[in-house]
Amino acid sequence: MKKTYWIYGGMMGVLLLVLQAVHYKAMIRDVQLEIFGGVIAVLFLGLGVWVGAQLIRRKKSDQINKQKARALQLSERELEVLALLDQGLSNQEISDRLFVSLNTTKTHISRIYQKMGVSRRTQAVQKARELDIISSPERTIS
Repeated sequence: MKKTYWIYGGMMGVLLLVLQAVHYKAMIRDVQLEIFGGVIAVLFLGLGVWVGAQLIRRKKSDQINKQKARALQLSERELEVLALLDQGLSNQEISDRLFVSLNTTKTHISRIYQKMGVSRRTQAVQKARELDIISSPERTIS
């Protein structure tokens, strides 16, 4: 994540240097301010679209076997919560990642426990691995 921030910051710095050079040349050639503002707006729009696309394309680990999860009748959201449980996140961290309340996360976790017949998160993750719903870490290819 820090690498992304450094890359983004570096690109912004280079873009500002380019814009300063363009601004200087624009002042010399007496280009209308509206055209110059439009060019800057288009550059920032393009950069924003590119950064947004990069953030959306982040690798989501395809570690959930949805067909086997259907046998337990786990919903899509419960599968997301199960994947985050597998990453070792706390209830609050899961809530923050999914943009839901802490109570909603606890509800999802309790439903996962009921459907899987377990009483702890470690048991839920272990059973999901045994049932091949979640691929175990040694089988995950990066």
